[in-house]
Amino acid sequence: MTLQEIHKIAQQGEGLRVEFKKKAAFPEKIVKEMIALANTDGGYLLIGVDDDGTVSGQRFIEEEVFVMEKAITEFIKPKLEYQLQVIKLNQKKGVAVFTISRSNNRPHFLMEENRKKAFVRVKDRSIQASREMWEILRRGKIQKDMVFTYGEKENILIKTLSDKGKITLKEFQNLAKLPRFLASKTLVRLVLANVIRIVPQELEDFYILKES
Repeated sequence: MTLQEIHKIAQQGEGLRVEFKKKAAFPEKIVKEMIALANTDGGYLLIGVDDDGTVSGQRFIEEEVFVMEKAITEFIKPKLEYQLQVIKLNQKKGVAVFTISRSNNRPHFLMEENRKKAFVRVKDRSIQASREMWEILRRGKIQKDMVFTYGEKENILIKTLSDKGKITLKEFQNLAKLPRFLASKTLVRLVLANVIRIVPQELEDFYILKES
């Protein structure tokens, strides 16, 4: 990647596939962004770029890279593959570009307080993945045709989505009078079958019909 390309990405701002960090302060938090990118559509983490997209660079960029690579190894499981490039702005300052592909080993997660936490990218934010999102990431790696029959609960779901546009797990559970685990399993199965789509949210995911 050239400096000109970095400026172009920076001008477009943060988004689904791009995250800026001025410096590698709190690397245990920055790795959440890398996890989210790997679990979603891949993208770039740029160290040395301000939140407003100014490519200001960072002094001692090699030290920033060292801190980040140590955190990646320590905090991200399973091992995350990435490409690293350091571009110098001048003799003192540089920008580090971590290029992350959509991972075949997803979901990647962070061990935090003895809990595994996965993250996904939603627009320009990284949010914690729900149980359902985690399961979709895990099972969605293997592309295979899903065969199932429409029963009463599936018909209730599709009709509600046709009428209202979206539904949450809790709403579906109450509407179809199902235990939580069965409502969750049904939604995950229909997402994997490409019938509906999950839209991750900070508080509660919702589901919509898949666009034909």
